[in-house]
Amino acid sequence: MRRTPLVVLLAAACLLAGPVVAGPASAITNGSLDLNGHPAVGGLVSPTQYSDGTWIYCSGTLISPTVFLTAAHCSENSERVLVTFDADYEDGDKLYGGTFSSDPGYPGTSADSHDIAVVELDKPVKGITPALLPTAGSLSSLSSNQTFTSVGYGAYEVTNSPGGHQYLYDDRRMVAVGTLNATNKTWLRISMNASTGDGGTCYGDSGGPNFLGQSDVIAATTITGDAVCRSTNVTYRLDTDSARAFLSRFVTLP
Repeated sequence: MRRTPLVVLLAAACLLAGPVVAGPASAITNGSLDLNGHPAVGGLVSPTQYSDGTWIYCSGTLISPTVFLTAAHCSENSERVLVTFDADYEDGDKLYGGTFSSDPGYPGTSADSHDIAVVELDKPVKGITPALLPTAGSLSSLSSNQTFTSVGYGAYEVTNSPGGHQYLYDDRRMVAVGTLNATNKTWLRISMNASTGDGGTCYGDSGGPNFLGQSDVIAATTITGDAVCRSTNVTYRLDTDSARAFLSRFVTLP
């Protein structure tokens, strides 16, 4: 989500405490403009403009012509939502309407938050090739140097002023590459530490994809991380039994 720290996933304490999504300085933390790099990645658009003049509050990915994958905590208590696929969104650009559906197990537990959702779009999206999902259990034995490409519309910079940290947005799709930090049964923790050359996510990137390397396979969706978007992107695996059970209701799985 956007302005406030996301869900603190129970007592996953130090491991999962912090905001959702991510993106410090330089755009999506040590990243760059995505332009047309990942056209299947879109954003959830608020029906009312934020005070800073922006509109997008969460990110996600087209996984079939009529299904947009995102995070359950992006619901904003609204069943009807709007989605954009513009790399640089402005008011008046094309929007797709749809119905938001969360995993009924959400918010779950620290072991499995079930923080996954889809938007069933009213009409098929034409001209954009959907991203791919991973096969069952395929992310359990990744090497320690495995990289991930994180994409989203989240905060592009975090400033530190006398009044505290400020998160800056511009409704532009960004991309960054991070390295695997740790794996458990439902989570992938991805380094986004700029000092080691990694990049990552911030508020507003929630629900957005973390592609496996430079492929079109979404390994996991952005869920949470550290409070000022500097060190770790905590993402929800899509190859698990629980994630696949939910997704199988909407798409054919690999």
